[in-house]
Amino acid sequence: MANLIIVGDSIRNPEIRHELPLAVPDPFVYVEGDGRRLAILTSFEVGRARALGIDGLEVRALEEYGADEMVSRGLQLEDINREVSLIACRELGLTEVVAPATFPLEIADHLRAGGVQIRADRDLFSLRRRVKNEHELAGIRRAQRACEAAMDVARDLLRRAEPNSGALHLDGEPLTCERVKAAIETVFSEHGVTAEESIVSHGPQTAVGHDMGSGAIGPNEPVLVDLFPRDRESGCHADMTRTFAVGTPPEELAQQQQLVKEALDRSVAEARPGVHGTAVYRLVCDLFHEHGFPTQLSKQPGEVLEDGFYHGLGHGIGVEVHEHPYLSRSGDELMAGDVITIEPGLYRKGFGGCRLEDLVLVTDDGAEKLTSYPYDLAP
Repeated sequence: MANLIIVGDSIRNPEIRHELPLAVPDPFVYVEGDGRRLAILTSFEVGRARALGIDGLEVRALEEYGADEMVSRGLQLEDINREVSLIACRELGLTEVVAPATFPLEIADHLRAGGVQIRADRDLFSLRRRVKNEHELAGIRRAQRACEAAMDVARDLLRRAEPNSGALHLDGEPLTCERVKAAIETVFSEHGVTAEESIVSHGPQTAVGHDMGSGAIGPNEPVLVDLFPRDRESGCHADMTRTFAVGTPPEELAQQQQLVKEALDRSVAEARPGVHGTAVYRLVCDLFHEHGFPTQLSKQPGEVLEDGFYHGLGHGIGVEVHEHPYLSRSGDELMAGDVITIEPGLYRKGFGGCRLEDLVLVTDDGAEKLTSYPYDLAP
């Protein structure tokens, strides 16, 4: 067991959320070493943390480390956490610890001044989070079900809309990206997930990466819906994308969709432990090359692609929406317990594009697709 320390709140800090699967808005201290695991929080949070009943985790209150005396000296919570970090390391007999790359510098300086050597180890913390625990996987599954329910609502709005003066109308009003997003947010709230933003884009917007989308949706044009909500209970995300067209999709969009779906199917079939993400990415690029589309593997060094397949194939997902492993030019080897997205896409600037994205759990002998949703362009 590594000697390690993390300090932060579990809403913004993914490393500490993995160790204590609870939304704690104030920063707290987590220390691990000598066969023990300590989570040291304000008394306000101790009861909730203990109620989780996490095996082997000692939940302690700041008062047990002299916080009352520190307050009498005028120390604030950030100062108290700095002092408690050193006290906890000494309690466990730790003279060397590792921390996430984002560890607070002022606490690191205080530990060093107190005789505790500390260094960042990004890879160690990435690996700890890759294999999802039962609590995280349940949250990802809940978030994915919320994605599918929200996609149903978006698809229903598109299905019921009628062309009128070059735009889609529904119930006498233009059907806009903003209107679809509002309906999606309602579904998310009902399913216990949150999202700061969702992508609902149309027309040429669909070829511009993470363009969140705006304005009135027209008939016969691509409509891209990319949802990545966060489960409130676990803090874990899902991620899902579908592309639609109301009316008659252009032949170019139909060709994009056919190739992207083939790329998705091939990629899911390749997902298993020991397979390198870059190898799966190359497989998809080869398919697109065969049909004349540029990719990051065919472009010239320094060239910025705006057409073809210009992004990675997928990424890990959990307490962050983008995390290791990656399926890209600089990818990672897959391992059992990874939850990954696979999201091939094809685009042309000024026209639009198609992206399809599924969620996959890497198992001991292959992969389980967590997404269960149709791929048709027609809503």
